Amino acid sequence: MSGAEPRPSVLVVDDKENMLKLFARILGDAYAVTTAPDGARALALLSARPFDVVVTDIQMPGADGFTVLREVKRRAPDTEVVLVTAYASIPKAVEAIKEGAYDYLSKPFDPDEVALVVARALERQRQHRDARGLAGRVARMPDFHGLRGTSPALQKTHALLAQLAARDLTVVLTGETGTGKELAARALHRESPRRDRPFVAVNCGALPAELVESELFGHAKGAFTGATGAKAGLFEEAHGGTLFLDEVGDLPLPVQVKLNRALQEKEVRRVGTTTPVTVDVRVVAATHRDLAVEVAQGRFREDLYYRLGGVTVRMPALRERREDIALLAMHFLAAANRPELEGFTPPALHALTAAPWPGNVRQLQNAVARAAAVAAGPRITPEDLPPELDVPGSLAAPGPLPAEALAKQPYRETVDRVRDAVSRDYLTALMQEFSGNVTHAAERAGMERESLHRLLKRYGVRTEDFKRGESP
Repeated sequence: MSGAEPRPSVLVVDDKENMLKLFARILGDAYAVTTAPDGARALALLSARPFDVVVTDIQMPGADGFTVLREVKRRAPDTEVVLVTAYASIPKAVEAIKEGAYDYLSKPFDPDEVALVVARALERQRQHRDARGLAGRVARMPDFHGLRGTSPALQKTHALLAQLAARDLTVVLTGETGTGKELAARALHRESPRRDRPFVAVNCGALPAELVESELFGHAKGAFTGATGAKAGLFEEAHGGTLFLDEVGDLPLPVQVKLNRALQEKEVRRVGTTTPVTVDVRVVAATHRDLAVEVAQGRFREDLYYRLGGVTVRMPALRERREDIALLAMHFLAAANRPELEGFTPPALHALTAAPWPGNVRQLQNAVARAAAVAAGPRITPEDLPPELDVPGSLAAPGPLPAEALAKQPYRETVDRVRDAVSRDYLTALMQEFSGNVTHAAERAGMERESLHRLLKRYGVRTEDFKRGESP
């Protein structure tokens, strides 16, 4: 059909004509199959055009399967290679996989097993391509002074911050913990005419109540016990620049009175003096609280609320921009200094995308750093992620994505994820039914015992886990 996506290409190499015909019959409906009767012919074909997967017998006269494997990996590292052996030689299989083979098939094999191995080899090839594509998207990801992402929600925030930066207005940044309010405050400063003057940040909630006033406004020598000398406050330190008051909703009410006066009069009085000090400061405040509710409940002064609330910018929660999660995860993985880790498995990316992230970007950053520290490689798996992630469904067999995230996934990835989950659930139920007896389970499943063993290994279902409850 014109315009249809081309079928994946598979090269089958075997010196036995009946094997070539068998593979062509098994794979021909789904893939564009080319056959080669020996290694030399295969190498000639490989030099002429690329293939997605090569299935080659190990034992052949002349150029054997290992020669084909090495030549494929030299010329086209992205091409996946599956080796076929009549001897079920585990040492040879291990050697082949170490040299870059995706998997091996041992004769006699089940046709379904052949189709599954080739399908999974193509899936890994696609995952590698997707990972490189994701890395490219990470490199192109918009970065507004540390606020990274391509989502419409964040791009809208970028545009608003850029617009407000040039106007010398008081700005209140709202949003949940970990959404990047301090990064936004620094962006406002760096994009403003005050960029070359100080940026001073203070977490109002972290200061002891008795020291808040002194920290903000300064104090005279002897103003209180321990005041051995005069000290300028943060307002004076930020003169000409920007003062960032994080968690401004945590300020004690008496300090709120003085803050309101400082904003109104553009001057401060150090504790222990009555002499005003003129300050030229742009104030950017941040809070995760709803200040209107705090005012209604008497915990925040109404006059300060209106003084601060000229312009409010709400920082979007991470769950409101799920399309940024994979990009941010790759960005944080690159910062973890584990170059041998090439990315995340699809189930791990699903787990990250589906998690609720109450701690937002900061929590994601910590989760990726933790996963990078424990991962054996080459990619981070769901088991490497922090167990406290509250992901719908299990990490190994993920449940359905929320509708907002589902629509952002490629069709093939979504179908593969569901298929893998069903396959794992089926194998688990099968092992439970037969107490880990693979022979009986294979009869029920309608496949060869060795084929079932390979499926169990592929999906991480351990027969010994089901034998413990078996009666002696």
